[in-house]
Amino acid sequence: MTETIRAGKYVELTYRVRDQQTGRVLTAIEFPLGYVHGHNEILAPSIHAQLEGRAAVDVIEVALDGNLIFGPRDESLVFSDRIENVPEEYRQVGLSILMENDRGEVRSFLVTHIDDETLTVDGNNPLCGREIVFTLEVLSVRDATEEELRLGGPPVAAPAVDPSLLRPI
Repeated sequence: MTETIRAGKYVELTYRVRDQQTGRVLTAIEFPLGYVHGHNEILAPSIHAQLEGRAAVDVIEVALDGNLIFGPRDESLVFSDRIENVPEEYRQVGLSILMENDRGEVRSFLVTHIDDETLTVDGNNPLCGREIVFTLEVLSVRDATEEELRLGGPPVAAPAVDPSLLRPI
């Protein structure tokens, strides 16, 4: 009997997200991503709804409006500064930087542009303002263990990290 996805099932899947207009792949998770269905919503609720009743080896595509998931693009979250005001370690397009405002709220910004004079960061989710398509491949479906139910996913061992290798993100 083939197990199908429903609440309380442990699911492993991979996915990729592409821009519906250009076809360009925006992000991809190629290693098995595990979660307990109905206990840990790791993706948008509309994606979880489309996974209901699916089984291992199923491949589905779900088209979504990025504005519905991440909100509309907010240009007030785009900042530029003179390059000499930016520490050297932050001068890389694609780098994610955590910034804190005067109220202590932390937000992730992405370095989106660098030229000879300025560096630009964007606090919008890269998927907002886009029509996107999730392509998901279900790798396995089984009953979740008690520990997985409690955690909402697989138990994760803390990796050993050499503190000297840590860099700002």
